[in-house]
Amino acid sequence: MTALEVGVERLRHVYGAEEEAVVALDDLTFRLPAGSTTAIMGPSGSGKSTLTTILAGLQRPTSGRVLIGDADLAALSEVELMRLRARELAVTVQRPDRNLLGYGTVLDNVRFAQRGVARADRGRLPAPLEVLREVGIAHLVDQRADGLSGGERQRLALAVGLATAPRVLLADEPTSQLDDRNRDALVDLLCGLRGRITVIVVTHDDRLGERFDRRIVLADGRAVG
Repeated sequence: MTALEVGVERLRHVYGAEEEAVVALDDLTFRLPAGSTTAIMGPSGSGKSTLTTILAGLQRPTSGRVLIGDADLAALSEVELMRLRARELAVTVQRPDRNLLGYGTVLDNVRFAQRGVARADRGRLPAPLEVLREVGIAHLVDQRADGLSGGERQRLALAVGLATAPRVLLADEPTSQLDDRNRDALVDLLCGLRGRITVIVVTHDDRLGERFDRRIVLADGRAVG
């Protein structure tokens, strides 16, 4: 599997109508090469959360296009979106607990993620232990997820995302609750995916942004840097 290019063309999203309308994204355009690493940055209220849900195919924009490879997310049916998320796109949310089965072991969590992939596609999936070795927690294979440290849970959330062999990884604030050592280790992991997966991270972390190929800074729904 090869990484996919991601494109956003004249993206606009408005909440509400008429006098109460709030413009969250306004004429946003960018293109991310396949296999690149990109940090989406900006203050609270800049449009990052809205952009995240639209890139993930969880919300349809008011206008404009979002392209994952050749697929225009806004033009896909709900069934087609589900298939794309299962085959091409992995999403990790800000709090790792929301990605995980707390009562399950580390291995259970990775296996559960792979159960959502269609049988015909399972031959392309990596072995669960291979994914856990890549993120550095294979030694915790039998530990329950709710007994892991914050850094270990973040690594497991990343493993769950990688378990489906995605071509695009979208991560929301993956370093927000980590100490410096665990933050640096996770950033190393994300940078290590460069070339193999297109990595998009929504973050306030300037140090993470400095390590990535590109930073897109939002303000009032527009790209300003």
